[in-house]
Amino acid sequence: MDTLYETLEGYFATVIQYLILVIEIIGVLVLLFAIIRALCELIRHKGTVKLDLAEGIGLALEFKMGGELLRTVIARDLEELAVLGAVILLRAAMMFLVQWEIRLEKQSEAPSDAHKTARHTKAEELPKPAEDLSEKL
Repeated sequence: MDTLYETLEGYFATVIQYLILVIEIIGVLVLLFAIIRALCELIRHKGTVKLDLAEGIGLALEFKMGGELLRTVIARDLEELAVLGAVILLRAAMMFLVQWEIRLEKQSEAPSDAHKTARHTKAEELPKPAEDLSEKL
């Protein structure tokens, strides 16, 4: 009975390790995609580069934190759990800062977008000078 338990425990640990690897690879790929996308937006002079990059970093951090949480399932001793706890706290703090930066960036973009829209709408309502002359003649 003990050998069955040890065998199942070994399989479980192996499956968890592969899942951790897959989740962390996804996090790295998300980060690389966000960086490449931000570089393309920077070249095109798109105004939302900072916001898009921050959102990509936030998503990548969430995947990396998910991998660390799974790693706690197979942690063997208290020292390993302490290190994992510290890593999770650091990533949570980074995620909080990134989310805060995203919120600030969205708030700073919202008034400028509203101003552009209002200015654009008012400009459309004005008659064109060429049309005014042709109507009078």
